[in-house]
Amino acid sequence: MSRRSVLKGIAATLAVPALGIASPAFAQKAEKPILLLNVSIFDGINSKLITGRSVLVEGKFIKALVASADDVADADVIECGGRTLMPGMIDAHWHSLLAGISQITAMTADIPYVHLVAAQEAERTVLRGFTTVRDVGGPSFSLKRAIDEGRVAGPRIYPSGAMISQTSGHGDFRMRNDLPRTSQSALSIAEQAGISAIADGEAEVLRRVREQLMLGASQIKIMGGGGVASSYDPVDALQYSEAEMKAAVSAAADWGTYVCIHAYTSAAIQRAISCGVKSIEHGQLADDKTVRLMADAGVWWSIQPFLADEDANTYPLPEQRAQQQSIAEGTARAVELGRKYGVKMALGTDILFNPKGTATQGRQLAKFARWYDNVDVLRLLTSGNAELAGLSGPRNPYPAKLGRIEAGAYADLLLIDGNPLEDISLIADPDRTMKLIIKDGRIHKNTISA
Repeated sequence: MSRRSVLKGIAATLAVPALGIASPAFAQKAEKPILLLNVSIFDGINSKLITGRSVLVEGKFIKALVASADDVADADVIECGGRTLMPGMIDAHWHSLLAGISQITAMTADIPYVHLVAAQEAERTVLRGFTTVRDVGGPSFSLKRAIDEGRVAGPRIYPSGAMISQTSGHGDFRMRNDLPRTSQSALSIAEQAGISAIADGEAEVLRRVREQLMLGASQIKIMGGGGVASSYDPVDALQYSEAEMKAAVSAAADWGTYVCIHAYTSAAIQRAISCGVKSIEHGQLADDKTVRLMADAGVWWSIQPFLADEDANTYPLPEQRAQQQSIAEGTARAVELGRKYGVKMALGTDILFNPKGTATQGRQLAKFARWYDNVDVLRLLTSGNAELAGLSGPRNPYPAKLGRIEAGAYADLLLIDGNPLEDISLIADPDRTMKLIIKDGRIHKNTISA
């Protein structure tokens, strides 16, 4: 067995600046299997670290957990020094095209520029330890393809495509002087870019949902209530009638997948549940009765650490900041209710129009340790979020196991300098603590020798 090719050449060549463009070393697949030796394993499920096993990676997958290096005939060996090996993390609510730019840039810049910035941010995302994201709004199809083809570095993307919104809904980014819309009106800037799609009435909803499915959406995102990022829809506004919402659910179900919905209030969540929506995004203003309904219906609750603190998205208008504060006050109550009634929870960040905030991705998710044990946070960020991603059924672009360290799972692996089951803050400082990052069996970062 040779230790040289990994510990010498790869560590040096992958220490290039993050430019969103694959380096020659990244573009090449490993010639031999890789054996990760001397590791303590958090497998994404169990609450105790597994010791006495090494992890063999072959191609894109974990080949086996082996008891001894003697069990492997020919592999490049990485001596991991007893560090903790865990699955790559999954962000269940991410915007690949919109996280790393400001809102004004998103609405005014040339569309190719937005995609180039997104490619740069995609590499930074995987270098923060997030090897998969569930993208719930934005034209991420081209970026996903480039990543999957090995042209740029980045996480696996489960794309929703354009956010489907009614007129005046949370995905309607037009200004007052853009109204009224007529049959001769051009698409808005956000629609032209593929960020959102405005649809009113069952027929339009069906058309816009089917368009996103044609483009390759793994799930569909609709807007069921007001929010903070848009200027003209109050948080308490109900959006989409039952007939419109059922049209979206039916179109998605015909393709074997599901609808997730932006909703904060109890009324919006209850309507979504009655129409067959499978995942509630946000939901911080849900009351006790609504959370019980979520549990009984078996829907997922994709929640974010909205705390109106130093890591929060920033908004210019006083009314937006007031809405943000109201939602922040509901976050702790929402998590506690979710735990109380056993709702299937998923964790995401929803960093949006916040170039400086993307670096806080791991730090924000570590805040869930206020309500969960460290191991539960890590379980949610790996195998738990993977289960929600897999709800896309036949539209799942990555059908092998995600978020686990076991034979047959995708080789998405993080080597942590320390034990995150004891110190969850380790996931918040990836530059220092993540010594080895492997995604799809390819090494994105290796600083062990350093």
